[in-house]
Amino acid sequence: MTDTANPAPTGPDAGATFYHGTRSDLKTGDLLVAGWKGNFQAQALSWIYFSAALESAIWGCELAKGPPGDETARERIYIVEPTGDWFDDPNLTDKKFPGNPTRSYRSRAPLRIVGEVETWEPHAPEVLAQMKANLAKLKAEGKDVIID
Repeated sequence: MTDTANPAPTGPDAGATFYHGTRSDLKTGDLLVAGWKGNFQAQALSWIYFSAALESAIWGCELAKGPPGDETARERIYIVEPTGDWFDDPNLTDKKFPGNPTRSYRSRAPLRIVGEVETWEPHAPEVLAQMKANLAKLKAEGKDVIID
């Protein structure tokens, strides 16, 4: 029976396994919420970001800043469940990757942690260094804009 008072959240890739890469030490049942500084910006963001592609979450945790005072915190990939509707992430889906091959999404509603990916293949150090250099170049050129 459908619960019309509390419909299930909807969005692209409904039914997929979703991931969130970070350096925060969290546990199953915790909620990830919007309102925190993003990995790439100094301002707090009004969306929480996640992906249905493990590769995108790997980039997320590898590029994440650690919690204040612990910038070298362990990289983590959490399996998450949206608690509200979600949408394509326009930062990646408009012009950068038309059609959303990164399967990247965002929501204003919290994401519930339902598990953690224990093993995954990190990017080679030189690949990660190149990505960080590219991001630094964008920042220096003032092109590191996040559509919030």
